[in-house]
Amino acid sequence: AGSGGGGGSIPAIDPGALQDVVSLAGQVAAQVDELLRNVHCGLQALTALSVGCIQTYRDGVESLGEAADLSIRAMYALVARCEELDRAMQPVPALAKRIRDMKGTLERLEGLCK
Repeated sequence: AGSGGGGGSIPAIDPGALQDVVSLAGQVAAQVDELLRNVHCGLQALTALSVGCIQTYRDGVESLGEAADLSIRAMYALVARCEELDRAMQPVPALAKRIRDMKGTLERLEGLCK
């Protein structure tokens, strides 16, 4: 019946082969599901790590800003104290000259007493 020019006939499907294809498709689907679960877990872990790094960086920047602010304030306080000390020390050269003069006078008096 089919040896003539009938190129339009469809061969019969083997039910065993069809069952094998269905079984393999189920296995592939299960493997794809497992792969997607693993990728999802990996992405969640990377996201958590990234969030932790960003929070640590933010905390470090805030801490650095506070430390820089405190350092600037301490520097201004030090400069103010140095200026106060400089003003307080202004009479010292005049006192040193007076002390040298007194020492010279004492040495002359001592020379006279000998």
